[in-house]
Order: sequence, then structure tokens, then C-alpha cells
Amino acid sequence: MKHALFYSILTLILGCSMSSNNTINENNMKLTSDNPFFEKSSLYMNYPPFDLIKNKHYMPAFLKGMSDHLNEIELIINISEKPTFDNTIVAMETSGQLLDRVATVFFALISADTNDEMEDIRADIAPKLSAHSDKILLNFKLFKKVEELYESRNTLNLDSESVLLIEKYYTDFIRSGAQLSGEEKEKLKLINTEISVLQTNFSQNVLKEVNASAVTINTRSELDGLSDGAIESAANEALSRGLEGKYVIALKNTSGQPSLSSLKNRSIREKIHKASLSRGSRGGDFDNRKILVKVLKLRAEKALLMGYENHAAYVLETQTAQNPQNVNRRLSSLSPKSLLNAKKEAEDLQKMIKSEGKDFKLASWDWDFYTEKVRAKRYSFDANQLKPYFEMDNVLQNGVFYAATMLFGITFKERFDLPLYHEDVRVFEVFNEDNSVLALFLFDGYARTTKRGGAWMNAYVSQSELKDNLPVVANHQNVVKPPKGEPALMSFDEVITMFHEFGHALHGMFSDVKYPYFSGTSVPRDFVEYPSQVNEMWAVWPSVLKNYAVHYKTGKAMPKELLDKVLSAQKFNQGFSTTEYLASSILDQSLHQLKPSDIPEAQNLMEFEKNILIDAGISFEVIPPRYRSTYFSHIIGGYSAGYYSYIWSEVLDADTVEWFKSNGGLTRKNGDRFRAALLSKGGSKDAIQLFIDFKGSEPNIQPLLDRKGLN
Repeated sequence: MKHALFYSILTLILGCSMSSNNTINENNMKLTSDNPFFEKSSLYMNYPPFDLIKNKHYMPAFLKGMSDHLNEIELIINISEKPTFDNTIVAMETSGQLLDRVATVFFALISADTNDEMEDIRADIAPKLSAHSDKILLNFKLFKKVEELYESRNTLNLDSESVLLIEKYYTDFIRSGAQLSGEEKEKLKLINTEISVLQTNFSQNVLKEVNASAVTINTRSELDGLSDGAIESAANEALSRGLEGKYVIALKNTSGQPSLSSLKNRSIREKIHKASLSRGSRGGDFDNRKILVKVLKLRAEKALLMGYENHAAYVLETQTAQNPQNVNRRLSSLSPKSLLNAKKEAEDLQKMIKSEGKDFKLASWDWDFYTEKVRAKRYSFDANQLKPYFEMDNVLQNGVFYAATMLFGITFKERFDLPLYHEDVRVFEVFNEDNSVLALFLFDGYARTTKRGGAWMNAYVSQSELKDNLPVVANHQNVVKPPKGEPALMSFDEVITMFHEFGHALHGMFSDVKYPYFSGTSVPRDFVEYPSQVNEMWAVWPSVLKNYAVHYKTGKAMPKELLDKVLSAQKFNQGFSTTEYLASSILDQSLHQLKPSDIPEAQNLMEFEKNILIDAGISFEVIPPRYRSTYFSHIIGGYSAGYYSYIWSEVLDADTVEWFKSNGGLTRKNGDRFRAALLSKGGSKDAIQLFIDFKGSEPNIQPLLDRKGLN
């Protein structure tokens, strides 16, 4: 996300919708003196005053924030002096602070802890924010000031970060339609507004459909294979829905579901998996097919209006990939070998089924269950053996934090005096080695019905010298909350996710830039996953794993033989994981490389999706895409034509892991180099150049091929 407010506002509202009324309700303009957004937070490091924030405060703050922001922009436009870097660019960087405060908190909590009233506010404010952004980005007088500075940027005696800031502003104005004709601008405004509506409708449907598609089970015996804690959680979920005596398996937003690896009852596995795959395309109030098709058409029309062949070409122009052709080549080069590996894995699973005296053909709902059986046979352990060694707090403090201390010298102290938006949230103050304050870090680990699926990082306060701000960042996961008094035991995948998201947090916390625009994770989308993927390596680094992988009851370390098996199994099931990921990436690219006339009708969308995967040579019935299009939240939001970013960044990640291994591994020297050369720079320098500055050479794809067994 770009942190200059009026460039970030459309990113903030991705997934937001509107009501049919686009006019500002004057009753909402009542400016109460107790509105906590009207003044900069008085809490430590501008930490949000969550205890004071009520739903009633959002709309007045949004409306006043937009009004104040437009007034500030008008002052910039109408200044009589010749445009300068300070009176134009810096002035825009520091404008809209009230709007920034309310938008940052509101959209963070919409993801983390929403409610019906907030969803109504989101529906009402989305088109207003879209129109507000257009008023600034399509203002010809303001653009001409930026253009004048752009044309003279190399004669202004500015440092490189300031010159780059001018270039970014100029590019963003151009890409937002500043050079379009008056008629074209009006058409663009209508498209932007309608997209903002549909995106939120889609996102709201995804959350509602996840909850509505939860699977009800009648008897405990049908849940054979699940742990006692998981069964109790299912009973509690049923009780919360008024289904006493039954069990409810809540769904996560991915196609695959965690329970499928343990449930012995094949018909229950099938029921859960089919419920997952049908989300958003089964009819009813939360069907997303029409919404997605309309979004795709509008995006394609907007791309043509802006002079691009398709939406993917528009998006990729500012990414390190540069164009769809480069992305297509990368994905198509990996797909055949990935699918070949997956089919070999499927053969092993079918053999396991046959060895048990069963004659059914492997189906998608069988994959996880029999994968664990093959894993147990091949490596003499199954995934459930690991969970007692992965208690959440221990993983966080003695794993994630420990690795960061060893690598960067930073330390953590939990704070109990700052307000929380939910009782599950924890706050830590982060210190540099010299005891100077680095950041505040929030951790929100548990799943709940008011929280969107997946895992993510966001910044409540972004670092910048200009605003004299230190970072306040947050990580979120969706680990199932255990019954009261029971430990929160994580799967190995959830452990990896915790390390991954903390890599994003480090990127935000180590930011050391002058301007908000470049702060923290404000880098190209296909680069932003790179530091987080690198941080995953420490989850299995022997000294780190030894420090946190201890039994929650006995405190004994994971036995060396089990530890060795975990490490030796790293390449296991890579065919499946790479294939399901590539299928979603290709789906995303293909849908966003269509012209308006080529986009299918809603009733044909799922068949169209199926044919995309067949044509791309990545179709395998027993491995559905990680996300089907109707619940693919990434591509309705900030990752449209960008889901390829994970594999693109993984090239850099795998290469960097090899660099660390060749240079001594988990050492302060290596950490300091990574922090100084790359993590601290945010978006203040070309992304690939940052990689070269750190590693000393161009990226090499071979380590990725070796990692995934694709060479």
C-alpha cells in the first residue's frame, strides 16, 4: 500500500461497497467533541485509542476528513507561487491526516473485527471515498503542478528519494487518468465508483458465505480422527448457532480445509470439501458469479480507456514483472513439472488406498487424509504428532521473536496498558539493541466469525521522518481458538504462516525512510512477499526450532529423530502445493488478460474457469485451485492480476536463503546487512536494485527449482 493518503485510499477500500444513496447525510456531519479521530492520538507512538472508538465516530470522521483534505488540496492548487517540491509534493504528503487516521483504523478493523453496523458504514462510504480520490487524482491544475516539477526534477538539487517521490506522484497521476479528456474522466469516475461497490459486495459475500457454508455434523462418531479439542470447538460453534447437541465445522477461505487431513469418515470429508468448493457459485444471496463477471468487465473497460490491452497489462506495468508476457512465461515454465510431481504424489496416495483394501478412486477430499498416511509411512510421523510442540505463545515468543533477536538484536516486551479492539489481541513494544524504541507490534492470532480468513499484516502508524512517526504494525492469523483453559496448538503450516507474517512486520518495523509514500511494505506487489518468505526459513533453522519446539505439557524438546524427520520432509507434497497455487495464479492472470467481449456470462463462469486450467495444462481433478474465482478474495482486492507475486518473490526468497546458508546463517552480521540494505529502504529505491544491493548479484531461479523439485 502507498501511504500518501489519496493514492492509498482506493487500496484501503478494496472490497468495499455502497448503498444506493450517494449523497452525504447532513445528520452525519454532527461534529462531536468526543470523536477520537478529530485529534492525533495522545497515546504512546500515536497508538489508536481503541477503547474510545465507537461505530458512531466513523462516518463523521470520514466526512470531515474528506472535507478537510479537499480544502488542503485547494490551498496547494491555488498557491500563487511557482510550484516547488515543498509547496506541492511535501504538502500533498502531509495532507489528509484526519482521513488517514479514520480510514486506517476502520479498514483494519473491517478485516479484523467487523460487525453489521460497520459493514453498513463500509457500504455507504466506499463510493464517497472513490469520488473523493477522483476529485484529487483527476484535477488537471494539480496535475500540471506535479508535471512541472517532474519535468524539472533533475535541476531541483534534491536527494534521490525526493526525486523518486516526484516521479512516483507523476506516474500515479498519469495512471489514474489525469491526461484523459473531460468525457473520458467522467466515464472513468463512473467505472471507479461501480467497481468500489462491487468489490465490497464480493468481499462481504465471501465472509457471509464462509459462515453460511459451515458444515453441521449430527454425531460425535462422525468426527472420528479429530482431536478432542477440535471436537469440543465444533460443539461450541454449534452451540453458538443454537444447534445444541450437534457439531459445526467452520470453514476457512481456502479450497482445502484443515479437518480433511484427520477425518476418517470419507463421506464427511466429501461433504466438507464440496461445501468449500461451492462457495459463491451455489446460488442464493451470497453467489458471487455475477459480481465477479461485472468487476472483470469494468476492469477490462478501464484498462482500454487508459490505453492498455487489458487489466493485467495495466497492473503489471509498475511491478517488477513489467508485463503479462513475463508472468505467463514464468507460470507456464513451472506448471508442467509441478503437475508431473503432483501426479506422482497422487499415484502414491492411490497405492496407500489400495494397501488398505479399498477400491475407490482418489478424490480431492481424500488428498490431505492419505497424504498424512503416506507421510507417516515414509517419514514415520504424521502432522498431528507435531502439534503438541507448537503451542502458540511459545512459537511466537521463543520462535518468531527469538529468531528476530538472534538475527537483528531486537527485543520485545509485552504491554498491558494500551487499549485493545478485541480481548484476543496482544501488544508488544519492540526495542533496538541499544534499547531505543523501534516499534509497537500487535498480534491477533485467533479465528472468529467477525474476522476475514487468511493471515495478513497491516500498519496502524507508518514510519516516516517527515511526520516523525515510528511504526505501529499488526499481524493476524486464523488459528482455531481452543476451549477455555486448553492450549492453542498449531499445525506446522500455521507455524510457517506466523513466521511469514512476521517477515512483513519486520519490513514495516525496520522502515527508515523520509516520506510516508515509501514506508515499510510500500513496494511492488510482486516484491512485497519476498522479505516475508525469507523469514519462513528461520522456522526450521535448527537452533530456532530447538528453542521453540517443546512439548506444551512436559516442556521437553521435540525428539531429535522427529525433528530430523520434519526437516527431511520439507519437499514432501510440493507437487500438490505448487500445483494448487499455480492453478490459482493462472486463473487470476487469465481472467484479467481478457478483453471485455471475451469475459463469460455469469452462468458460464465456472465452466470457463475449468477450461482455463485445461488450456494451461494445469488441470488435475484431484487438486482444485487453492482459491476458486468466486471466493478468491486476493484478486477482488489488491492482488488482482497479482497472485503470481508469491512465486515471483519466491525466486528471490530461495536465492536469499542460499545466500544466508553460504554466509553463516543466523548471524547478526547477516541480519544487519539484510536490514540496512533492503528491509529499511521500503519503496525508496528500485526493488530489484535493493535485492542486488543486498546479495551482490542478479536473482537466480535455480535455488527455487531445487527447493520444489522442479529441476
